[in-house]
Amino acid sequence: MADPHASHKYTHVPLDIQRLHTAPTFASSRGVGYLQGMHYDVSQYVEKAIRTGLPVGRRSRSRPEGYRQAGVLVPIVRTEAGYELLFTRRTEEVETHKGQVSFPGGVIDPSDKDIVDTALREAEEEIGVERSQVNIIGVLDDLITPTGFLITPVVGYMASLPVLNPNPLEVAEAFHIPLEFFLDPANSRMEKREVDGKVREVWFFDSGKHTIWGATAVITRSLLMGFGLL
Repeated sequence: MADPHASHKYTHVPLDIQRLHTAPTFASSRGVGYLQGMHYDVSQYVEKAIRTGLPVGRRSRSRPEGYRQAGVLVPIVRTEAGYELLFTRRTEEVETHKGQVSFPGGVIDPSDKDIVDTALREAEEEIGVERSQVNIIGVLDDLITPTGFLITPVVGYMASLPVLNPNPLEVAEAFHIPLEFFLDPANSRMEKREVDGKVREVWFFDSGKHTIWGATAVITRSLLMGFGLL
């Protein structure tokens, strides 16, 4: 795969998180959906992406004004349970999204080479994941949040779960969930909420202890689409 740190190789059409929330959930016309009560093996789809990278597609370089640009690392980890997503739960001391489940990431710094560099730097600062442990396999579409951020999700693969060292000022805990979990309709729900004067459908993943929603839920769906699972 070409050098993932070359910023000109990643151009994206920003997605409106509010519009994406209204999309049907987990309805696949491609025959690879997760039927409730049945196990679905995601390995072949993830392993193909690891070998060849996620499909890039056609994207625009345009950027809307007035948004803070941020990068997040979407870490796929190989564990004894299979392929899992690594998440963090933010502390109550952080500036925004207090106590919410998220992917490690933050606002771009002037010293960053590009948005991939931002995501890797933030992951190292937040949970102690070293750059050398992460194999970048692609970048998902940007998304725009109601809180004023333009987020670029950077997908990285780790062949094993590294020793994590969460920054106690930013991260209350780090945890991982199998990818198959997100394909089971029993694990999701929808609520209607008013955002900027409009009623929107907002999707949630409930894992028992943790609730994943908002931008993190949208990014997770986008990743499954990139794998061809939705």
